[in-house]
Amino acid sequence: MLSLFQRKRPPVAAAPSPAPATDLPKGLMRPESAASLLATPRRQKLLEHIWQRTSLSRKQFASLYRAPLERYAELVQAFPASEAHHHAYPGGMLDHGLEIVAYSLKLRQSHLLPIGASPEDQAAQAEAWTAAVAYAALLHDIGKVAVDLHVELADGSTWHPWHGPLRQPYRFRYRDDREYRLHSAATGLLYQQLLNRDLLDWLSGYPSLWAPLLYVLAGQYEHAGVLGELVVQADRASVAQELGGDPARAMAAPKHSLQRKLVNGLRYLLKEELKLNQPEASDGWLTEDALWLVSKTVSDKLRAHLLSQGVDGIPANNTAVFNVLQDHAMLQPTASGKAIWRATITSESGWSHAFTLLRLAPALIWEPSERPSPFAGTVTVDNAGEAEDGPRPSAPDAALLPGAAVATEKEPAASSRPDQSGGSHAIPPSTQRNPADPLESMLAMFETTPEPEQSVEAPPEGADDAAVPLDPPASAPGPSAPTAAPAPHDFASFTGRPSGEHFMAWLKQAVQTRKLIINDAKALVHTVSDTVYLISPGVFQRYAQEHPTIGPLAKDAALQDWQWVQKRFEKLGLHRKQPSGLNIRTCEVMGPRKTRQVHGYLLEDPSHIFDAVPPNNPYLSLK
Repeated sequence: MLSLFQRKRPPVAAAPSPAPATDLPKGLMRPESAASLLATPRRQKLLEHIWQRTSLSRKQFASLYRAPLERYAELVQAFPASEAHHHAYPGGMLDHGLEIVAYSLKLRQSHLLPIGASPEDQAAQAEAWTAAVAYAALLHDIGKVAVDLHVELADGSTWHPWHGPLRQPYRFRYRDDREYRLHSAATGLLYQQLLNRDLLDWLSGYPSLWAPLLYVLAGQYEHAGVLGELVVQADRASVAQELGGDPARAMAAPKHSLQRKLVNGLRYLLKEELKLNQPEASDGWLTEDALWLVSKTVSDKLRAHLLSQGVDGIPANNTAVFNVLQDHAMLQPTASGKAIWRATITSESGWSHAFTLLRLAPALIWEPSERPSPFAGTVTVDNAGEAEDGPRPSAPDAALLPGAAVATEKEPAASSRPDQSGGSHAIPPSTQRNPADPLESMLAMFETTPEPEQSVEAPPEGADDAAVPLDPPASAPGPSAPTAAPAPHDFASFTGRPSGEHFMAWLKQAVQTRKLIINDAKALVHTVSDTVYLISPGVFQRYAQEHPTIGPLAKDAALQDWQWVQKRFEKLGLHRKQPSGLNIRTCEVMGPRKTRQVHGYLLEDPSHIFDAVPPNNPYLSLK
């Protein structure tokens, strides 16, 4: 069957040697060959992992996978994957395409396809399904080249991707009038640029595969069954990695489940906590056509509520929360596709103030019969509607810019991700990304044996490092069910204002209800030396995220939120200090190939958390 794809391809005329870049007029970029674009070590490593997931010979792989990937590279050249969201740097679309193919093939290995078919049919169709998953993943964003970008060639003509690969120097900018999500519908314009007639003939011979593939190519993922879900999960994993999230968790969580939790969280907040349509300061305003919510307020409270409900994977900074909401189509974007608006609210009494806001459809929150009365004042969008402290639009009528002609985005909350800013000049990807290449964390998912991710040195007193993931035994037991007998130092009565006692009450409840897992790869609580070990600062950060009211208290004390909690915990005197008097204790993490360290607090009495202490984590040992 695969011999069909081993026909000799007609020789391709060698491209003329490019002239030196200095010969180009200012602002133009020279198109590169697929071989040049894919030659970077990072992309070669991704290609190698894609090949390893196909179980094909190199010759077969070249026809079924490498050829479409090369055509993709020539088509997307140095375009970013987005203007100011994920992979917003020169070459970001090519990186995103390779990543999502690698992720999708990893996910595909966990499925016997087509679902419900006999083992014989599944074996016969295995290679076709694997290829279809890869093609669907590769093509999912290709429509952006057709509808989001305006590309001008050196001779002044406009280039469209259906013209074929770029052959002249070019420059590009994002269209100001582009429509968010239109790119999904535009895929049908371009898929034949990547998939030739032989490939389409082959795939069309499998009816159970052909229909969902066509739905994916039309952007109708909801009708594409498992094929659509694999692409959505792989896309989410690539985006999560780029934005500093956890790709493994992103792939594991069903998208629609998270979407429901986000919607339910917003509905709860609007019913129980957020103040709407107040005559002066308010958390949000409902107009006839939109619900406007103060961006930072709703982000902080939504994160706290979801964490309190045991929903993991919620980003720790506001820009990433906005990205999650936008990825799940819950926000109405600005004209240039940004999440954050700037508008001035004016009430009937004459009170007026400018805010950075999120805009939602009221129908997302209320049924028509439940919808509150609209705001009596006015909501006036300022200028182009972009927040000054959020994503900024391109300058109106700006000249075509070279390379990464992307708008600068400055997030409204502090962030440790420098690559979320998509800069305004053609900056190489290596200068925009985290110095520790996140590719390594992505590729670690492909290893057969996990190991700890990072190594840290022992911190000075009061200065803690992030928790290191551990390798738990498969049979590691969870905490036992709580019993009626109260433990010594029972903090259950501390249910109000944040404090050290309230932290301990929260911690015990979170562990016993399994909202916080123990002895797991990313757990914040472990059992060591027959007592409890708390990873710092992770466990204090988690508490602070669930209790945003700590913010003003910490600010008054000139501390970060988690440091304020840590100090209150230390004052309780519940932890076992080192002989030198230091609070922080170091544990060694014994992985399959390396020994690393984590830092935290060792409780004197495990009954503060457990009624019956589970066995010690065999991968941790106290130094």
